[in-house]
Amino acid sequence: MMPVNYYLFLSLTLFCIGIVGVLTRRNAIIIFMCIELMLNAVNILLVAFSKMQHLAAVAANPASAAGTEAQLFVFFIMVVAAAEVTVGLAIIVMMYRNIHSVDINFLNRLKH
Repeated sequence: MMPVNYYLFLSLTLFCIGIVGVLTRRNAIIIFMCIELMLNAVNILLVAFSKMQHLAAVAANPASAAGTEAQLFVFFIMVVAAAEVTVGLAIIVMMYRNIHSVDINFLNRLKH
């Protein structure tokens, strides 16, 4: 198994790319994809730490199933993320139908 440092670096890199995308882009679809990228970076880290804990538990007791809870948690996070994508894309499509743009700066003008 690869050291956890590699997974930590990959997750940190993906999360930083997501943050930069959210802060610098104005396209709603790109921002939405960057938020999903940050969510998946956290999922990678959860699975890596879960695997590390599982290997340590199996070394102490071969019949142990400890360390698999985070992987189940990641599965539920992915299910919720799929529902989030459905709702988010529906909102973006309705925004495009109404204002013919996915630029989020245009939404600031709707306040007044």
